[in-house]
Amino acid sequence: MPVNTDRTIGANRPDIIFHDKVKKRCLLIDVAVPNDANVSSNEAEKISKYKDMRMWHTKTRAIPVVVGALGTARLGLQKYLDDIPGKERAEQVQKIALLDTAHILRKFLST
Repeated sequence: MPVNTDRTIGANRPDIIFHDKVKKRCLLIDVAVPNDANVSSNEAEKISKYKDMRMWHTKTRAIPVVVGALGTARLGLQKYLDDIPGKERAEQVQKIALLDTAHILRKFLST
């Protein structure tokens, strides 16, 4: 669903929005599970897509969470996850992506 922003921009549909009214910051979390060869380009695309977005007169930051379908991730993934409230580890996110890929393969191959 499109989000109202301080000014009109094309990319205004992040996956998750975390608005911290106390610290006056807004985190735009965009998640992707591309082919392993496209992890780097997908992460760069997500950062550049939201770089001009400003919301609710707060400090806004884009956080890309990009993990390849077979668990490939860039070294900076944990740094991005540390910015998100909670205690997620890169290994957990990689495991989730890998298990869901296996689930899709099992379902596809069993038909």
